[in-house]
Amino acid sequence: MSRIGKQEILIPSGVEVTQNGNVFSVKGPKGTLTKTFRDDVVITVADKKITLTIKRNDKFSKSLWGTYASHIKNMIAGVQTPYQKKLILEGVGYKSEVKGKEFNFALGFSHPVVVPIPEGITATAEKNNITITGIDKELVGSFTASIRALKKAEPYKGKGMRYDNEVIRRKQGKKTA
Repeated sequence: MSRIGKQEILIPSGVEVTQNGNVFSVKGPKGTLTKTFRDDVVITVADKKITLTIKRNDKFSKSLWGTYASHIKNMIAGVQTPYQKKLILEGVGYKSEVKGKEFNFALGFSHPVVVPIPEGITATAEKNNITITGIDKELVGSFTASIRALKKAEPYKGKGMRYDNEVIRRKQGKKTA
């Protein structure tokens, strides 16, 4: 049994939840999120509460139960307060800037790296601090991870891109005789 799936999800004031078949929509002060769920889990919206129950008692349905509950909680939280991730770019000559709807990076390659910013995400880059904000937790996390993957922080000097709260374990390097 899913501990997360069994719990009722309370709908706060200012948030409107609608369900049309398998399509689930959450509308709040910061925007609207829509997600399509499989019919293995029955989602019931009634008087400011959301309950989830499984249709079949198989392993797959049980695994979706808690996952869907987490997705709905994240959608409700996102339309109230946007999610935010921060990246730090360290290294001599490494630069980042936002031009229109795309990131321009200088990451030590022979060419500049240009990454388009997806719809629904706000990004800022001042000096070497990159802030990515949006109401969809999944989109913010995956976009931040794809940017970080362009130049991960290396363990010898710590050069590269890392999350704000990430600690890079340093290696010693070669010893001289």
